[in-house]
Amino acid sequence: MLSVAVRTLRVRWITFAGTFVALSLGVALLTVMGLALASSHDAPERGPERFAAAPVVVRGEDTLRVPTSGGVRTGKAAHPRPVPPRTVAALRTLGRVVQDRTFPVRVPGGPAGLVGHPWSTAPFAPYELTSGRAPRADGEVVATGAWTSVGQRLRTPHGTVRVVGTAGDLGFEDALFYPDATAARLSPVSTQLVVAADAAAVRRAVTGVTVLTGDARRLADPDPGRDREALTALNALFGTAGGVAGFVSVFVVASTFAFAVAQRRREFGLLRLAGATPGQIRRTVVAQALLLGVLASATGCALGGYAAPHLAERVVAEGLAPAWFTIGAHLWPYHLAFWTGLSVALCGVVAASWRAGRTAPTQALREASVDTGTMTRSRRLCGTVLLLTAVVTLAVALLTDPGELLHRKTYVSRPMLLITAVALLSPALVRPLVRLVAWLPSRLPGACGLLVGESAAAGVRRTAAVAAPVLVTVALAGSLLGATATLDGAKARELRQRTTADFVVSAPDGLSPGAVRRLRAVPGTAEVAASATSAVHVLEDGIALVRWEARAITGKALAATSRPPLASGRLADLDDDSIVVNEEWARHTVGDRVTVWLGDGTRRSLRIAAVMPTGTGDNGAYVTPANAPHAAYDRADITLAPGADASAVAAGLRRAVGPEGGDVHVLTRAAWLRTVSPADDRTTRLGFLLVLGIALLYTGLSLANTLVMATADRLRELATLRLVGATHAQLLRVITAEALTTVAVGTLLGLLVTGANLLGMCAALRALSAPAVIHVPWSALGWTAAACALLATASAAVPTALALRRLARKPRC
Repeated sequence: MLSVAVRTLRVRWITFAGTFVALSLGVALLTVMGLALASSHDAPERGPERFAAAPVVVRGEDTLRVPTSGGVRTGKAAHPRPVPPRTVAALRTLGRVVQDRTFPVRVPGGPAGLVGHPWSTAPFAPYELTSGRAPRADGEVVATGAWTSVGQRLRTPHGTVRVVGTAGDLGFEDALFYPDATAARLSPVSTQLVVAADAAAVRRAVTGVTVLTGDARRLADPDPGRDREALTALNALFGTAGGVAGFVSVFVVASTFAFAVAQRRREFGLLRLAGATPGQIRRTVVAQALLLGVLASATGCALGGYAAPHLAERVVAEGLAPAWFTIGAHLWPYHLAFWTGLSVALCGVVAASWRAGRTAPTQALREASVDTGTMTRSRRLCGTVLLLTAVVTLAVALLTDPGELLHRKTYVSRPMLLITAVALLSPALVRPLVRLVAWLPSRLPGACGLLVGESAAAGVRRTAAVAAPVLVTVALAGSLLGATATLDGAKARELRQRTTADFVVSAPDGLSPGAVRRLRAVPGTAEVAASATSAVHVLEDGIALVRWEARAITGKALAATSRPPLASGRLADLDDDSIVVNEEWARHTVGDRVTVWLGDGTRRSLRIAAVMPTGTGDNGAYVTPANAPHAAYDRADITLAPGADASAVAAGLRRAVGPEGGDVHVLTRAAWLRTVSPADDRTTRLGFLLVLGIALLYTGLSLANTLVMATADRLRELATLRLVGATHAQLLRVITAEALTTVAVGTLLGLLVTGANLLGMCAALRALSAPAVIHVPWSALGWTAAACALLATASAAVPTALALRRLARKPRC
């Protein structure tokens, strides 16, 4: 039978070429995603930057440690504590102590993110003067980089300064170095310092602080976790892409293999008539799948290895990955992709070959063109089980944890379950949908419209196989883009409902106390609510230390400038002894006291003043500034007094923050809402489009591949139609119209899956008391369906035209 298998590969090369292309592309896709995911775990270890030449760095306590029955739980404090004066005094007995101070500096026309430091910390990077001299007097600075020059005067929020020297650019920051006394006046609190002493002696001399040496000194750099955050983002991106790619490739490859085997049912019948046993037929099919699977999987691994570096370059160019990201040398993604491809190839033919082997010879020879028995018992059972699983898991999630349905991993994976269920049950849906789509064309004059509908309804296997890639394409595009649009729309509505201020002053690097005073002095303002970003930790169930983002603002100001939805309580009741929480907290009853750890690690018992609904997850907590020590104001919400001129107030606000310079903006409510809208997250949007684009490109190629296979199998049908008098143009119209009908069927099935997924998300939002309006991405769905239709038309018309040309050259009997 092995020789028969090899000869069959040569004779039916078009069918096997289609399965080869589908499998090799699927394996290539898995290889690319696997290599990218593996490489995202290999971040280069970043060494110390600001303190690369420092002997020992001592930081104030920034790690929260809470003892529980299950051990000590740790968390990252939002605001590190200053190094205590007693500790500084003890360290001075060991050696020279240099206190580090970092504060934002804004210079009109200067670089974004400019910071100030004491000049005494410059040698620890180390910075070296390239021109000029060190700063000595108040009003003198040394600038890094080439954006300014010696002698230039710079206007800053702290006054005008003169550049007396420049230092080389080390690549990790833009800084102005002040005399130590000036830096101490501008930034009185020091959270870390450098000690010129033996590290062991330092550890023995101090407690309650963190001592950093060697590579650990990088933890004293600004944003030391940026590599970890980049890795987390990359892992999420490529993990999601790998999951979607794996599902799409397995789904399409299995469908293609099953269709290829189903095309050969008459061939199997002839072999049975010639004496082949069912076991021999099964072994033949499995041997062909094994041979094809090995060759296609090996080709896919080679293609994936070639394409992966290009993907890495693309994600770096789009800003989705840091500049250091490259594809490393890893073997496990090749093994995973190869053996997955081979397994899918074998699994894809097992069920079909089993059915073919059990077919009696006479039954196979009597089988007409109309497909029968397409809904086998096992297929109906699997499809029903998957559909019930999707419904039951949705109901359980809505009743127990609706917020889980809003997580990306959930709304990315749920469509796959429904897609598989609908695909398995599609033979039962194809005929009714074909009748629906072809109803109007069948009523038109001529036989073409009737022939299209009847042919598509008769060839259920062919129609279902061609519709499967369209189903995947439309369902993924609609579900994923629709889910993000629906969730983003709910978050945007929450923001609009929550914010009632007329103006918002945004200052990511912080607002100085002088700026806040000037804002409050602007005529025409009724309330200036300055707030700061902070965090609190709470111990839930006695073992889980949970971090909640919090905003620090007074209760009166919060009630005057915002209207967050409330389940109970009043915002105005927020004071220094209370907190506002949401319903996701373990304890959320107004009047109860809850133990929290503030942003600097201080333990407090606070009374719950009000409770907000969970919403989309952005309702964190509110505390007063007294419970957010060391948190700098980064926003001010302003409401107008009755009868105040908005334009005059806006001008006054801009004058008030003018000395701050830099990244401080006075925005109207509408403008601020646009800047914080979730839809403006470019990285998330590009990453999602990358994931979706890869999957949709593959399904599009698979659609073309399946149509070519289906058209090549209809040569006898085309010859018969030619004999009864059909012209070339009529046959081309019938074949292309049938392809478009099949695309329409796949699109309707995809819309069915999309609607089910978006309705589930809408129900979850309503259960969380969040504004819920379904956003169907009609534009994306339209373009997706149009691309599938165009591709299907070309993939059906071109091989049909070539086949008709060959038939025309054959002599007629």
